[in-house]
Amino acid sequence: MTDTPEYTPPPVWIWNKENGGQFANINRPIAGATHDKELPVGKHPLQLYSLGTPNGVKVTVMLEELLELGHTGAEYDAWLIRISEGDQFGSGFVAVNPNSKIPALLDRSGPEPIRVFESGAILMHLAEKFGEFLPTEPAARAETLSWLFWQMGSAPFVGGGFGHFYAYAPFKIEYAIDRYAMEAKRQLDVLDRRLGESEYLAGKDYSIADIAAWPWYGSLALGVAYNAGEFLQVQDYRNVQRWTAAIAERPAVQRGRMVNRVMGDPASQLHERHDAGDFLTRTQDKLQPAG
Repeated sequence: MTDTPEYTPPPVWIWNKENGGQFANINRPIAGATHDKELPVGKHPLQLYSLGTPNGVKVTVMLEELLELGHTGAEYDAWLIRISEGDQFGSGFVAVNPNSKIPALLDRSGPEPIRVFESGAILMHLAEKFGEFLPTEPAARAETLSWLFWQMGSAPFVGGGFGHFYAYAPFKIEYAIDRYAMEAKRQLDVLDRRLGESEYLAGKDYSIADIAAWPWYGSLALGVAYNAGEFLQVQDYRNVQRWTAAIAERPAVQRGRMVNRVMGDPASQLHERHDAGDFLTRTQDKLQPAG
């Protein structure tokens, strides 16, 4: 493992695009739109603007789970936001999410559209709107929200920390990889201990806490995230493995994973979803989505 020469921070930090690595074209120290571009609007009450990353998968799984339960009001259009091309900096997207991150939701079911951004906020909005996957009993609700917010606060150390330095940084830094590998394994241990005493994160029932955590930690447990399964010895977390496999078998999860996906097996990709039938007719290897 090769380290870089010792670095001494300058008195004032200056943005150097050449140091940005793989994501230099989308990372910047300022907010706001870079260009004018309105967002498309489909026919359904819910308009999702997203990409099939773990944070995006949370929301598409939630929507598919609601539809699986018969909530027709959860019908949605899922529009692809290609972050590598800067779609998140278009004026329309920034109007929905001033933080320029996916996912972003416009709930158009009422007299005025409601914008919701941040994946955890979207999960809560949908859970409360449809009365599913978030208990109303105070203790159970508190447990569910505690694990939901644990995931929201913890995942950046897995993605932006471990994943970035292990898989994406332009050079390997031993200290950074060791630091974040330790934290990734600590989080897996937190989950494993909890899932050793409970079927799901918040208790006996599947909830938005599981929907939030599974795309991140399930990918680690399956060894597909950052190709780091052996490095992190993910097979040792037996309870996480059990939980991961059980959730992966859910039909709504299998559908939700496909939506806005642009990587992997073409048959697993549904770039945009505008109707339930799209899962049969519009996967990437059959028909490219319109637009």
